[in-house]
Amino acid sequence: MRIVIIGAGVLGASAAFHLARAGAEVTVIDAHLDGRATAAGAGIICPWVSAIEDRSFYRLYCGGGEYYPDLIAALAEAGETDLGYRQAGAMMVSSDHEELAWLEHMARQRAAPAMGRITRLAASEARALFPPLRQDLGAVHIAGGARVDGRRLAASLLRAAAFYGATVLPGHAGLAVEADRIVGVDLADGRIPADRVIVTAGAWADRLLRPVGFALAVEPQRGQIAHLRLEGVQTTDWPVILPPGSHYIVPFDAGRIVAGATRETGAGFDYRVTASGQAEVLSEALRVAPGLGAATTIETRVGFRPVAARPVLGWLPGIAGLAVGNGLGAAGLTIGPLAGRLLADLVTGQAGTMDLAPFDPMLRGEPAMRKPAALR
Repeated sequence: MRIVIIGAGVLGASAAFHLARAGAEVTVIDAHLDGRATAAGAGIICPWVSAIEDRSFYRLYCGGGEYYPDLIAALAEAGETDLGYRQAGAMMVSSDHEELAWLEHMARQRAAPAMGRITRLAASEARALFPPLRQDLGAVHIAGGARVDGRRLAASLLRAAAFYGATVLPGHAGLAVEADRIVGVDLADGRIPADRVIVTAGAWADRLLRPVGFALAVEPQRGQIAHLRLEGVQTTDWPVILPPGSHYIVPFDAGRIVAGATRETGAGFDYRVTASGQAEVLSEALRVAPGLGAATTIETRVGFRPVAARPVLGWLPGIAGLAVGNGLGAAGLTIGPLAGRLLADLVTGQAGTMDLAPFDPMLRGEPAMRKPAALR
């Protein structure tokens, strides 16, 4: 079976890896556009304490976090071990004792084996784990919380896919459809024939699908995320910091600290670091962890999250052989590896480990809508 995947973020790269490992003939095409969400994501893996209320989405989110040990073992078989992954724990922090009590109750209500131990920490105990933290912030510690480097993860998945025989090509792709069936993908220098095509092009997927009659209700949400360095400080084992709201602090190795992120709807594909975005990210980080004030600012990354009402995973109707994976939003680095495996199972006809019906592209007529013939 010849399968072409358009888009090599973590979702597409995971689908390629799982398909190639299963013996499919796989080609991955990526346009290397500025602002890919995978390259800019913080990489927090702690889905159990999210504010997501959609039960199907929450199950998929938790499933993504719980899939990482299996993924790491499978990648190791292909010689890939450099993912920037570490289970160093996560701390939900607050100065409000009632809020901390509620957070602890919520975490215990959602307790799952992958969460590990849940511990209430006094402010001094929280600072012992994350020294730059503000002195009045207590915490609820989730031992199973982890982080991953999105760029390194996607690169590892692609190398592992190539190890199993996949081909990875640069280029801007177009869908080739004949008689309501996918027949391949068109590049500037010719057509690549395909029996199946999976569109995992993130925030740009709508541009690919509209010419063949679909409008995908996924919009780009710009996120600006700052990378700092604490010179000479060993930060490998520091936990992820989750204050109330949408901001966060994620420690990596060698003193690197990631602080984010803005959630800018309506910015389109404006790939810029803005003064207000940088001010928001840094002020929120320093409000929670004033000890980061002496850190060196290394860079600010910009990514366009593909945001939808819920994830989109499945076949598009009316064109045989065309599947889509999209709409993971800020959860992409948690869900992406599992979603890629689920798409691989879907296109090869294997029994999946999770029901994709809630994420069908045509569920309730959204988010993928086939246009009337007169408009095509």
